[in-house]
Amino acid sequence: MVIVLALSGCSKPAEPKGEGGSTAKTGEPGSPVELTVFAPQSAGIESLDVNPFSKHIEEKLGIKFKWNTTPDAVFNDKKLLMLASGDYPALIMNAGISKADQIKYGMQGAFIPLNDLIEQHAPNIKKAMEEIPYLAPAMTAPDGNIYALPKVNECLHCTYGQRMWINTTWLEKLGLEMPQTTDEFYEVLKAFKEKDPNGNGKADEIPLTTSLDVWGGGVDAFLMNAFIYNNGTSYLSVKDGKVILSATEPEWKEGLKYLRKLYSEGLIDKGAFTQNGDAVKQLGNKSENVVGAVGYALISSMLDTTDAKPRHKEYDVVPPLKGPNGVQLAGYSVGAGDGSFVITNKATEEERIAAIKLADYLFSEEGTVMTSWGFEGDGWRKAEAGALDYNGKPAKYEALKRDVPEGTPDVTWWQLGTMLMVNSIRESFVAPEDPLGNGAYEYRLWLAAKKYEPFAKPELVYPTDVFIDPADATFIAQIQKTIQDYVKSNLAQFVTGSKDIEKDWDAYVSGFKGLQLDKYLEIHQKALDNQGS
Repeated sequence: MVIVLALSGCSKPAEPKGEGGSTAKTGEPGSPVELTVFAPQSAGIESLDVNPFSKHIEEKLGIKFKWNTTPDAVFNDKKLLMLASGDYPALIMNAGISKADQIKYGMQGAFIPLNDLIEQHAPNIKKAMEEIPYLAPAMTAPDGNIYALPKVNECLHCTYGQRMWINTTWLEKLGLEMPQTTDEFYEVLKAFKEKDPNGNGKADEIPLTTSLDVWGGGVDAFLMNAFIYNNGTSYLSVKDGKVILSATEPEWKEGLKYLRKLYSEGLIDKGAFTQNGDAVKQLGNKSENVVGAVGYALISSMLDTTDAKPRHKEYDVVPPLKGPNGVQLAGYSVGAGDGSFVITNKATEEERIAAIKLADYLFSEEGTVMTSWGFEGDGWRKAEAGALDYNGKPAKYEALKRDVPEGTPDVTWWQLGTMLMVNSIRESFVAPEDPLGNGAYEYRLWLAAKKYEPFAKPELVYPTDVFIDPADATFIAQIQKTIQDYVKSNLAQFVTGSKDIEKDWDAYVSGFKGLQLDKYLEIHQKALDNQGS
């Protein structure tokens, strides 16, 4: 997921004065513990060797980093080669270690269990596991061991990322209200197409556009949730405790009929299934606005969100629509994600303790704030008395604008490794007065997500961070994309009319048998049951 932070560049940092980090050092003064680390060389960070946040951690924790970095684009390939060859360092960060690989390399002994290290040396991690319901289950493999730490990166607008943005200027011009139901949404799109809301005398309006390669994109990601729960990716959901594929249910068929109606009447962009995000940007940035609505998580995926290009201010999110049978749901995604911090069997006992203390510091509020916003006085400061946060309570922090040339080497780690970015930290920053102004974008997204929050039903959601049994992992890896591609392909064919929904529906559902859907769901059911046990 893309987390939008109102940050850029750097300047000389002030001394940090954060809270919540342990000051206990891992080595005696003058004898720091050396930690060899494999990590990606992120854009904007000149060198982790001279990075000010690296130096801050070294001084605070009594360690000395020995970095082995590689560009982001080839990091994953090099990581896999290192693990296969046995030539890897003590610590791997930003690893993107899947649940299957955590079990694989954990059982092989390459990744060491972290349970005892957390218990003895990581109070911040231990506390988080006790207080955040999803964290411990998401970290703990079926054998009871923790082989990797995730990067906890909560944000409300990430939790509710299946959104629809609509041109409110056009609504006002045509005397229309924000749509609340699928029928009302249809009528709005029809008006956008037929009543020349951009006022240029041409029938050039595109009522609804999207693309499949952008977060939250696709014609079904938002709209299908008015018929049946749809996460827009795996299409898995839970019904009365049973794992199902939403895309085989009768309600999905009804949703397809609605989408087909929109498409057949020219209300959905004909390029919605084939174009990429750049094509949508070109539509959004024409000299005269032609886009009525865009199905994306972020309006910034189509439009610049600065005051210099104010067109973005014309758009607001459509709240979850109520379907013909009263279904009104918000796409919901929360979890700990893949492993991002692993200690390998190359680490000595002293290095293991140093590494887990590093992770524990990054899990502290001080560490999380600094790895995301930088140093106090540079990227953030303590909020002034009377300033209010996102929830209207006394604010704790205020983000600072950093006016530096693009590409300037940064002072922080930009969330490298692990952290504990929970909503309570994000929401403790000062709320900007103008949600549409420069530097206020994350607050704007938070306000947008609040409109979706009441329509979440987590009990319908198949978790994104369950451990699949190692014996089943290969099968799941082989069949998952095939099933998803089959759903997407047929979705496009049904909506565009190359397949008839009534005549071809039964054949479509029968096609899942050849894809071994029953076994696929059975494995996911077992994983869900094991997580809850």
